[in-house]
Amino acid sequence: MKQPSAIEDGGGTGTAALRSYLASLARYHAWSTAKLYEHVDGLGDADYRKDAGLFFKSVHGTLNHLLVAEHALWFPRFADGISPKVALDAELECDRAALRDRLLAAVPRWQALIASSDDARFAGTLDYTTTAGIAQSLPFAPTLGHVFNHATHHRGQITAAITAMGYPCPEIDWVWKLQAERRERTTS
Repeated sequence: MKQPSAIEDGGGTGTAALRSYLASLARYHAWSTAKLYEHVDGLGDADYRKDAGLFFKSVHGTLNHLLVAEHALWFPRFADGISPKVALDAELECDRAALRDRLLAAVPRWQALIASSDDARFAGTLDYTTTAGIAQSLPFAPTLGHVFNHATHHRGQITAAITAMGYPCPEIDWVWKLQAERRERTTS
């Protein structure tokens, strides 16, 4: 009988490897969000706010969605065990600079959450209520992985929109972050 992997069983015996993997994802998340903003900051306000055909319409709408999903919904679920009610398309921050500051300040919190979570937490579940009021109980570690995967998905949409507008494409592949970390370790 096939044994479940650390990701499939929510942690178990592979907790150290899983923690390392999720910590790497959290570092990538912070790095890639900052790198994305190096390009978003160069957009004129008209391009930043125009309907670019994204699910949340504009670059601004998509960045607001990331603030909602990651930091107004998922982070309180993981960190505080509460399930806020916020619409996924809510505009939490209409000011462009304030949205940037809030997103960039919030992404490092995931690294601290991972570092402070014990093995039992990684092997356990995340119990929360969806925005539709439905109770959920999902494996903690894979659900945490979802948060980073979700952000990668929307960063990809934004890079496609930026490129379609004629701006240079942000280079934010995870492997580049891993290569940079390797270089930093070998030169230190």
